[in-house]
Amino acid sequence: MAPRVAILAAALLAATLPMSAQKGSSANQAYELSAMLSGTWDGSTPGNELKLQIRSTTTDPSHLYDLYVQTSGKYQGENVRLQGLIRLESQGKSVYVGYIPHFDPTITGLSADVARFTDEEASAACGLVVSPKGDGFGGETVGSTCVRAIRGALGKWTIEVDPTMIRIRNVKSGETLRFKKGSK
Repeated sequence: MAPRVAILAAALLAATLPMSAQKGSSANQAYELSAMLSGTWDGSTPGNELKLQIRSTTTDPSHLYDLYVQTSGKYQGENVRLQGLIRLESQGKSVYVGYIPHFDPTITGLSADVARFTDEEASAACGLVVSPKGDGFGGETVGSTCVRAIRGALGKWTIEVDPTMIRIRNVKSGETLRFKKGSK
C-alpha cells in the first residue's frame, strides 16, 4: 500500500512543480505572465481613463493560459470598448502573446463562444513575442499587425509588463499608455 501512496504523492508533486517554477526558468513562462496580467489595470497616463479587466478563461485543455480581456473607458476623450482573447504560449524562455479580438460585444469571458471567432476576427488577430525583462516581460510588435484588432494601433509598439505596471509605447511617436495594477 505504501508504494501506491508514494507514487500518488510523487505524481501530485510533479503536477504542481510547473506552478512553482521560478522566474527565468523556461518551464512555465506562460503561467508566470498569465498570473502577472490577471486582474484589473487602471490607465495612469494623462488622457488615459481606460480600465483593463483581464481574467483567466477556460477554452480547451491545450490552451491553459488563455485570458479574456475587456478594455473600457475613455482615451483622450473618446469612448473605447474592446474585448478579446489573449492566448499565451511558452516558447523556451519567451512567450508568444496572441490577441484575437471579439467584435461582438455580447461575448464575455464566460461565454461558450469565447474561443470561437468569425473570419473577420480571426484575420484581425495579432501577436508578439515577449521575453523576460527586469521583474517582468517585454517585447515589440512587428509593424502594423495589430491595427485591425486594436483601433489606432498603427506602427510598431513596445510592451512591458511587470507585477505593478503595463507600459505600451509607440516606437515612432513615443505615445505611451501606462496602466497600474488595481485589484485581482
